[in-house]
Amino acid sequence: MSNRVVITGQGAICALGLSATTTLDAMLNGRCGIGALDFPDVDRLSVQIGAQIKGFDADARFTRSQQALYDPFTQYALIAAQEAVTQSGLTISDALALETGVVLGSAGGGLQTQDQNYKTVYEDGKNRVHPFVVPRLMMNAASSHVSMAQGAMGPCFTVSTACASSNHAMGQAFQMVRSGAAKVMLTGGSDSMLCFGGIKAWEGLRVLSPDGCRPFCATRNGMVQGEGAAIFVFENLDHATARGANILAEVAGFSMTSDAADIVVPNAQSAARAMAASVKDAGLNPEDIGFVNAHGTATSVNDKTEISALRLAFGAAANDMAVTSTKSMHGHMMGATGAVELLSCVAAVKDGVLAPTINHAEDDPECDLDIIANTSRETPVTAAISNAFAFGGLNAVLTLKRYK
Repeated sequence: MSNRVVITGQGAICALGLSATTTLDAMLNGRCGIGALDFPDVDRLSVQIGAQIKGFDADARFTRSQQALYDPFTQYALIAAQEAVTQSGLTISDALALETGVVLGSAGGGLQTQDQNYKTVYEDGKNRVHPFVVPRLMMNAASSHVSMAQGAMGPCFTVSTACASSNHAMGQAFQMVRSGAAKVMLTGGSDSMLCFGGIKAWEGLRVLSPDGCRPFCATRNGMVQGEGAAIFVFENLDHATARGANILAEVAGFSMTSDAADIVVPNAQSAARAMAASVKDAGLNPEDIGFVNAHGTATSVNDKTEISALRLAFGAAANDMAVTSTKSMHGHMMGATGAVELLSCVAAVKDGVLAPTINHAEDDPECDLDIIANTSRETPVTAAISNAFAFGGLNAVLTLKRYK
C-alpha cells in the first residue's frame, strides 16, 4: 500500500515572524532576524549575536499554570501546531484522532529549563527545584503536549538527531502516511537553545560567527544560532481531497544515510547518497529539481562539502539547480531548522518564489553552483529538496513537488 502524501497546513514561529505567514514574508523579502542576544549572563559570552524571537508575549498565549509546565520549546511547538491545524481546516473527530499522530524533531528539548535549574542548584546553592522540571525538559514534552492539545491519539514520539532532527521526524511522518499507518501526521521540529549554557557549549566548538551568517560566501566565518518551531500537517491525499482541503505541496520522497566516519566532520559521499536516494524515492530525475534548500551553515567545511555532494549526487544537472540557505536570515535552529526551511520549499513549488541567501558579498570558487544571492527569485519550480546534515554523520533529505 502506498498513499500519496500532501501538506495541507503549516505553522511557524522564529526570529523572522510569529507565524508561518510572517516568517515566509520576511524570508522571501530577505529580511534578517539576527541581532544582539538578550538573556541573563550574555555579557559572559564571546559570541553575543543570535536569531532570538522578539515580541513574543507568553502571557497572551498561555496561562500561568501552562507556562509552569511548558519550556519555551514546547510553547513554540504548540503555537506552530495550532496555526498549521487551523490553516488545514482539519477537524480531528473521535474516529480521525485514532489515525492522527505527532512526530517532532528536537536537538535540545527543554534546554532552557535545564540551564536555569543547573544554575539554581549549582550556582545559587539551593536544594529544591520546581516539581515540573522533568516534564518541562524531557525531549518528548513538545510532541506530547501537541498530541494533547490537538487530540491526536495515533503514533507520537520525538526524534533527536541533532541538526537533522526535524528532517528525520518529517521523513518518519511521511512514511507513516504513505504506508497507511496513519491518515494525518502533525510533524516538524522545535528548539530553544538560546541561553547562557546553550551558547557557551557551542563557543567551545569554535564554529560560531561573531558578526553574521553568510552561507556560501567567501567571507563566511561560522554559523549563528536561532530558535523557534515549524509544524506541518501531512495528510493522505485521498482524505485531503475528500474534505476539500487546500493542498500546498506534495511530499514525494525521503532518504537518510549515515557517514559512519566522524562525529563532527561532514562527508560528501554520504550526503550525496541521501540526496540522490530521496529524489529517486520521489520517482523524479535530477533534472526535475529546480530548488535546493541547502543545509548551508556558513562554516567553511560544511558549505564546500555540501556543494561537492550536490555535484556527486546530480552531476551536470546540479548546475541548473538554484541553491539557497535561509539560515542567513533565521539562524541555525538546530532540531527545528529543517522544518522552518521546508517553508521555503513549499513556497518554491507552490508559488515559484525562491528564498534568497542574504549577506552574500563575495563568491567562493569552492561553492560554484547557482546561489540565490541576496534577493529572492521568481521562477516556476516542479520539485525541490531540503537538506539537513547533523553532527554524528547523519543526513536526511526530503523531496517536495508541486501538487497537480
